Amino acid sequence: MQGLPPHRNPGIPLHWDATTPFPPGPSAPASPGCNSSCSTGTPGSCPTGRPSLSGTLGTAPSRRGPPAPLPPSSSSALPLCSRRSTSGDTVELVEESLDVNLLNNAVRLRIQGCPFLPGGIHLCEVQSHLVVLLLTAQTVHRLLLPHPARLYRSDLITESQVQSVFTDISRIHIRDPSNYYVIPSVPGLAPNSVASAAWLSSEGEALFALPSASGGIFVLKLPPPDAPGSVSVVELKQSSVVQRFLTGWMPTAIRGDGGPSDVPVSLSVHCLDHDAFLFALCQDHKLRMWSYKDQMCLMVADLLEFMPVSRDLRLAAGTGHRLRLAFSQSLGLYLGVYMHAPKRGQFCVFQLVSTESNRYSLDHISSLFSSQETLVDFALTSAEIWALWHNEENQTVVKYINFEQNVAGQWNQVFVQPLPEEEVTVRQDQDPREIYLEYLFMPGRFTNAAIQKALQIFSQGTERHMDLTWDELRKEVTLAVENEFQGSVTEYECSPEEFWQLQVEFWSKFYACCLQYQEALSRPLALHLNPYTSMVCLLKKGSMSFLVPCSLVDHLYLLSNEHLLTEDDAAIFEDLEMSRDVVCLVQCLRLIGESISMEMAFIMEMACSRLQPPEKAAEQILEDLIANDTENVMEDIHSKLQEIRNPIHAIGLLIREMDYETDADMERGETPHLALRMSLSQLFGSSTAAHVVCGGVAKICTVRFLLCRDLLILQQLLLRLGDPMVLGGGQLFQSQQDLLHRTSPLLLSYFLIRWASQFCLTWLWVLLNPPEMPFLVWKAVSGPQTIVELFFQEVARKHIISRLFLQPNTSLAETSLNWPHLITSIVTDFLPLLWPSNPSFLFPECLMGSCQYTQLQEYIRLLQPWCHVNMGSCCFMMGRCYLVMGEGHKALDCFCQAASEVGREEFLDRLIQAEEGEVVSTPRLQYYNKVLRLLEMLGLPELVIELATLAIMESADDWRSQATLRTCIFKHHLDLGHNSEAYVALTQNPDPGRQLDCLRQLVVVLCERSQLQDLVEFPYVNLHNEVVGIIESHARAVDLMTHNYYELLYAFHVYRHNYRKAGTVMFEYGMRLGREVRTLRGLQKQGNCFLAAINCLRLIRPEYAWIVQPASGAVYERPGASPKRSHDGECMAVPSTRQIEILELEDLERECLLARIRLTLVEHDVSAAAVAGSSTPEETVSLLVRAGLFDSAITLCQTFKLPLTPIFEGLTFKCIKLQMGGEVAQAKAWDWLAANQLSALVTTKESSATDEAWRLLSSYLERYPSQNSLYHRCVINKLLAHGIPLPNWLINSYKEVDAAELLRLYLNYDLLEEAVDLVLEYVDAVLGKGHQYFGIEVPLSPASPTMWLPYTAIDQLLQALRESSASENSVLYEKLNDRMEDYQQKVSVATMERLYCRP
Repeated sequence: MQGLPPHRNPGIPLHWDATTPFPPGPSAPASPGCNSSCSTGTPGSCPTGRPSLSGTLGTAPSRRGPPAPLPPSSSSALPLCSRRSTSGDTVELVEESLDVNLLNNAVRLRIQGCPFLPGGIHLCEVQSHLVVLLLTAQTVHRLLLPHPARLYRSDLITESQVQSVFTDISRIHIRDPSNYYVIPSVPGLAPNSVASAAWLSSEGEALFALPSASGGIFVLKLPPPDAPGSVSVVELKQSSVVQRFLTGWMPTAIRGDGGPSDVPVSLSVHCLDHDAFLFALCQDHKLRMWSYKDQMCLMVADLLEFMPVSRDLRLAAGTGHRLRLAFSQSLGLYLGVYMHAPKRGQFCVFQLVSTESNRYSLDHISSLFSSQETLVDFALTSAEIWALWHNEENQTVVKYINFEQNVAGQWNQVFVQPLPEEEVTVRQDQDPREIYLEYLFMPGRFTNAAIQKALQIFSQGTERHMDLTWDELRKEVTLAVENEFQGSVTEYECSPEEFWQLQVEFWSKFYACCLQYQEALSRPLALHLNPYTSMVCLLKKGSMSFLVPCSLVDHLYLLSNEHLLTEDDAAIFEDLEMSRDVVCLVQCLRLIGESISMEMAFIMEMACSRLQPPEKAAEQILEDLIANDTENVMEDIHSKLQEIRNPIHAIGLLIREMDYETDADMERGETPHLALRMSLSQLFGSSTAAHVVCGGVAKICTVRFLLCRDLLILQQLLLRLGDPMVLGGGQLFQSQQDLLHRTSPLLLSYFLIRWASQFCLTWLWVLLNPPEMPFLVWKAVSGPQTIVELFFQEVARKHIISRLFLQPNTSLAETSLNWPHLITSIVTDFLPLLWPSNPSFLFPECLMGSCQYTQLQEYIRLLQPWCHVNMGSCCFMMGRCYLVMGEGHKALDCFCQAASEVGREEFLDRLIQAEEGEVVSTPRLQYYNKVLRLLEMLGLPELVIELATLAIMESADDWRSQATLRTCIFKHHLDLGHNSEAYVALTQNPDPGRQLDCLRQLVVVLCERSQLQDLVEFPYVNLHNEVVGIIESHARAVDLMTHNYYELLYAFHVYRHNYRKAGTVMFEYGMRLGREVRTLRGLQKQGNCFLAAINCLRLIRPEYAWIVQPASGAVYERPGASPKRSHDGECMAVPSTRQIEILELEDLERECLLARIRLTLVEHDVSAAAVAGSSTPEETVSLLVRAGLFDSAITLCQTFKLPLTPIFEGLTFKCIKLQMGGEVAQAKAWDWLAANQLSALVTTKESSATDEAWRLLSSYLERYPSQNSLYHRCVINKLLAHGIPLPNWLINSYKEVDAAELLRLYLNYDLLEEAVDLVLEYVDAVLGKGHQYFGIEVPLSPASPTMWLPYTAIDQLLQALRESSASENSVLYEKLNDRMEDYQQKVSVATMERLYCRP
């Protein structure tokens, strides 16, 4: 079966309009007369043009003369000329482009008191400038604008926004006398003239043509802007061929042979290299051609010869005639003339023909008659006429005709965008505010300017709302209507029905105001046709409409019945019978569509929106149509169906032509060279282009949704009829099973794309895969941006341009920049990218990348029930949306559903591509890893655990993946505080390395959380040694006072009844505390540690109550220290083999005592903490003595079997200091005296600290006797060394113990007198006098034991006395000597008696 032709047939009208709104430019008043002022404005998001302007407004430029517009370069993208709009003495200019968005692209120029002539604005292009020529009723002006090609240094535009040519217009010397001239009131100038023309000569002169009253033409010439000169005027007259130049304005005689009938009513100019042809269509219905160079009329043609003429027409003045020119390099110059007559009009097309003798004539090409509409404007090409009319109902009508091929003279209709509906239907269950706001701010329905003007009027001019964004405008409208509503409510209470009715009243009032301004701004003013690209535009007051070709299917459906009946069947298909079938089928669809009411249409809309089967909705609508068929529409449809030869084939043909489903993605050619890619990088990149393309797509989808709806109803009717004559016998089953089920997805596809074309962007920024897709947001002033426009600008445009232009076998010369062909190709390639059932998933990707989560969620909701392509990708996207909305478990369900499609869909395949350095596993596991990373990034540990648990089932044979997933589960269980679950995940990890890492993390985290009970009670099957090693390594590597790893390890061993290990740990802990934590707190903990260690050893059998001395040195060095070098970098000696030292319970008790005494010391003297912690027992004794803690020192010495000599020396020294000190020393001494236990502490007034210190010393000497009176001797030595007299109690005590040693001490310190006294007393004691004081039990007698005296010491004393020169010493000598002689005698007597008494 034949398909539709790929290109339109020239005889078929294939256009509709896509409107792009303009904001009004700012204005400024100017002084009267020729003074002018201008101001520029940036129309917000108004998309505007670049890179070059082509064509002129009002005249058709020549391609031969240098001043003519330059043709677009290969890198330009259908640039548009500036839109112009005049109103009295004001003109508005807006620069537009389809490639880039322009800043400061709108300008409003006001020449006060000088109204512009109709068509008095002309734009010319030269190499360096754009020249705007303006004609008013009193002045002519020339504006010089920078050329877009010269505005930037580079020919390649890479910015998304650039400056317009109007940016610096305020700096141009508009009032420069060389750029304007005042036209004085002189005879000869035609009054109230409406015709004018302007052009540039090859020398750069600006020429302005105005009609003269004599039927000629005045030509005003301004010299080039960069050359000196004066203004000159020449008048072209019919009666003379003599060149007549005038300097300044000089009066010209009015010829008597002229009359008002030959005054030109329309002027056009055609530029040559060094000449210009002026064509004047005059009131006498004649066309005259002038040569400006030769100053002569070259041709006069009576146009009444080419149209039916009546006497009235010949005598009437042709004031409504129009003239247009079109030039083609291959065909020459064409002239289009519109001959106006009452109640009718005629177009005549001529071709200018030249002869050898420089004579010219017109070759009549075609005459075309028009209807009774009022012509507003028309444009001419070398093949077509485009016309703009107003009909009797004052509605805009645009038609065109191919005057060469359309023999029947049938005009083709252009489907102009209709105005919004006059009324908005609001049901009782709907909120009027929401319904009206949704309708007002739906994309493409109302312009920003119309709503702003309505808001200004509705608010009674209290505020000016200028340059508001779309969201700001929405808020202002809501506030204004609500304020009006609240201000009108006088009663405090009203029923809900009354409240609803008042809301509808006020909102409908505002809506009517918007509708009024929208109608005014949408009224077409003129046609603009770009001769180089065949682009046709409608220039309106507030917008510009682009005429876009439509397809044959849309054309047939939109045609009115009278045009459809006269449609040439041969122009549709080569098969005439098939053409007739299609036309009849479309007629049936039209009959159905015209019979459907709003309520019936709403049924189908709701069915699509609520995911109900469209077939059921179509069946219900059909039943309603049959029930309400008062005009016998069903009979008409049935009769039409009888005329269709093969309805099944006809329906199938329509379905195939509307179906954009493809088997694979659009082909992508090889990457072209850089220059070509850069030249096309901005093609169709502006917001205007996006609005036009997406507007065309929206219109296509709207029309085809209705067509599919009617087609579905028609198929239900065919099923209901079941007529073999209609269905072709056995084709009923095929129609039911095939066509019906093909039409339903088609309907839903167009509904979905139409919905997307109307859904605006909402910006919700979340941190979800940030590097995905950056987007640039334009300020939406002219209207909201839809998600389809966003997709086209950011993604689809590049794919389409690459497909059209950048294929390896395609050149720009082969790819036409013709607007109808190009826009058709772009739309045709754009729809497959949006088509839901195609493999391409770019559209949802774009929505996700731009954070359009609400729109994406709704898109997938509308898509999922009936579209079975990319189901997994849709589930994944829906999961992403749920994550953003905070519905994590729903997201997880979607991610799990998408997993089944991994490896089958292109998007999911791209999603799971392994990154650099990533281990490649199975596709599904890679998918799970991607999703797990996403969930981890969003901080959803519960979902991570759940998904990882599911993923483990997929990785039964991959132990590496299992290890990764188990590690992930462990990590997040641990983060959530699920300690038991984390331990289980740890034990199930098949990778020992990862298992050890997890175990280490478990220990650290639980310690930091102080959840030590869980950590201790876990069984650690086959992991006991690893746990101990981890805890030990942490214990030895971290600060002892901050972390409690030793205590944890102690509890760990105690829980498992390993008391020896527990004791070892606590003993090591105590040792490190003494070395590293030299504080009171550290010493307290050290004592507790030693006590705990002792308790542990006491809990085990005595033969096993021992531990190994913990190694010191390198084990406790800082982590990371070099084992070979010291802290200063010097090489360390190789350590010898350590000898293992066994510590028993007694050793631990001694260490515990030492620790307790250290603590006592530090509690008494905090300053000692720095040295007491790791001090040896000997050092500790010294510290205790210095602190005055003599009891503790004695206990320590006794425990470690140390001599008490340092204690007695220290106490003696303190006694000396007290005896020699003052009251301050006495007061301080009570502190340390109180720390020592005295048997009876005397605190009477007579007792002093010194006395108590001596008492303490005396008690110690009595309590702790020593061999050979060592302690007495050291005390006396200390006293004598400091020159302190010996206390009597000490002398008496020592005499009783060792008088001879006391004598020697006296001699050592040269105390002769004390020594003499001691010897005398000693001799007396031996002889029996006071012998008990010297420890002599029996005095000297023959029966007593042998006694002796220290004769050597006595001899030394006598020698010292003898040698002494002091007189008193001689007395002592005599005394001692006599006593010793006496003693010797008594000893001799006693000895002899003993000898005699011996038996």
